[in-house]
Amino acid sequence: MVSKWCNGWRALTLFLFLIATVVGRVKNPFLADEIEWRLSHFSSSQRVAALAKAREMFYFGYDNYMQWAWPADELDPIHCTGRGHDHSRPDNININDVLGDYSLTLVDTLDTLAVMGDESSFKQAVRLVINTVTFDRNTTVQVFEATIRMMGSLLSAHLIVSDETRLLGDFFMPEYDGELLDMARDLAVRLMPAFEGTSTGLPYPRVNLQRGVLSGTINETCTAGAGSLLLEFGLLSRLTGDPIYASLARRINRVLWKMKNEQTGLLGNVIDIQSGAWTGHISGLGAGLDSFYEYMLKAFIMFGEKEDLDMFNEAYAGIQSHMRRGRVACTGTSHGEHPIYVNVDARDGSTANSWIDALQAAFPAVQTLAGDVEEAICHHLVYYGIWKKFGVLPERYNWLHRVPDVAFYPLRPELAESTYHLYRATKNPYYLHVGVEILNSIDEITRVQCGFATVHDVRTRELEDRMESFFLSETMKYLYLLFDDSNPVNVHGERFIFSTEGHLFPVSKRTKNDPYGWDDSVNHTDMDSVSIRENGMELLRRLAREATTDEEVIVSPYLRKSNETCSTPIGRFELPIERDAMAAVFEGLGIEKNSWL
Repeated sequence: MVSKWCNGWRALTLFLFLIATVVGRVKNPFLADEIEWRLSHFSSSQRVAALAKAREMFYFGYDNYMQWAWPADELDPIHCTGRGHDHSRPDNININDVLGDYSLTLVDTLDTLAVMGDESSFKQAVRLVINTVTFDRNTTVQVFEATIRMMGSLLSAHLIVSDETRLLGDFFMPEYDGELLDMARDLAVRLMPAFEGTSTGLPYPRVNLQRGVLSGTINETCTAGAGSLLLEFGLLSRLTGDPIYASLARRINRVLWKMKNEQTGLLGNVIDIQSGAWTGHISGLGAGLDSFYEYMLKAFIMFGEKEDLDMFNEAYAGIQSHMRRGRVACTGTSHGEHPIYVNVDARDGSTANSWIDALQAAFPAVQTLAGDVEEAICHHLVYYGIWKKFGVLPERYNWLHRVPDVAFYPLRPELAESTYHLYRATKNPYYLHVGVEILNSIDEITRVQCGFATVHDVRTRELEDRMESFFLSETMKYLYLLFDDSNPVNVHGERFIFSTEGHLFPVSKRTKNDPYGWDDSVNHTDMDSVSIRENGMELLRRLAREATTDEEVIVSPYLRKSNETCSTPIGRFELPIERDAMAAVFEGLGIEKNSWL
């Protein structure tokens, strides 16, 4: 009753404003600017159209992969053929780090089929994976990529297909006997040699799936590559009851954390796994470091171990102190330089270079999850502005000279990911318009005969013949979920965490209970008593609440506004950031004034 009364009052108020505006007696603040009005509303018909477009784009890519490429790892969408490991050029790590001759795109896409509600295709794909995929391959792959793409997807699909509660839909398969979990464990065992024979405990970056670490393998790894295994390895330990996987991943994070600079508290981006010395001193939020920070926070949410929270708190304080440039306040003013997070030298916090990269566009999603929504809004706007400038996001953008430093776009998901999380947190229709723009530009710029192609140069929009697996696993998943409010993932959003590859992992008491009793140094804590930062900011209102059943949600990642009040929902009639401040960012990037759609 209260909700109906509020809706009626809003409608009446809007009607009176319209009348008053027509007769010139009252200036309607909502209609004062047509662009702002348009961006602050998104109709149901617009949502239906965007959802249908996202679905069609996903299946155009997926069906073409299955027709022309499977069982190869990837689709070459221009020539309509498959791509696998480059055995003729072992040093071609751009290909070989990712492609292991194990039907990568099919495996990586399993839980996206579930998100689409496609029971038939999901079950068919699960059977194909079980019957055809093997890791007994003479291929050398990157430990990080194999973990987040293959192991993560297998674990997610295992939990979906064995879920008798059918939380995401009717994907339960009674004949299923844990084969996907067995495959995930088999892969983990084949990765184990990477953790042997190093003085620090940090793993080799690459391992051969049949022969282990090969002679000549480099002794350097990036921070993110080594330190972003804890979600997948920790979940594997909890599902199998074997603590070794979680133990190894946690040991890596502790070693890296111990190596941070004593003066700044920052970590470099490349480290020698034998000596523990930093060989790369750049510290930033993009390539080489991005998912390390992400997994600190998500590991705490997933497993409830306060050690991870403490590291995230300290790391985030260092990020704000050393990497952030620009005015202190962001969303409520247009005075001063818009905030930006730059790459710095980990040894003294000085600015290291003048570029930011596309992977950093995912950090607003981490900030949103951490409750720092205002910073996420400001951070997201920088990358959205760069996207608007080129139609897609260059791999590296030089913020000083305002040109791409590395000009390709491989269909990455990071901006879509942050857009999705900001919309779920604020429900601001502005982010739906951003999502439509992302959808349309990907479709118009990258669609080719048999799929969607990498943009070789964002300035000329020349294409190259590759569709990486994360396009279907992440980019299209986030864009689809953005427009599907009734999707079970959104309805039950508090029960899931997304991996850095966009795979769905459930959060419950089961993941938080320590089934081993093997690590007394970990400080387990009641999450209800812990805030995400020492200044009292929680995971929006609270990071967790008491669970009454084994599967009940215990993480609350987003602020929930009550529908039973007359208060205007966040951002319903206003932009997420002050209009002049937004215009200043776009104009600073060379985007025509008021060209917002």
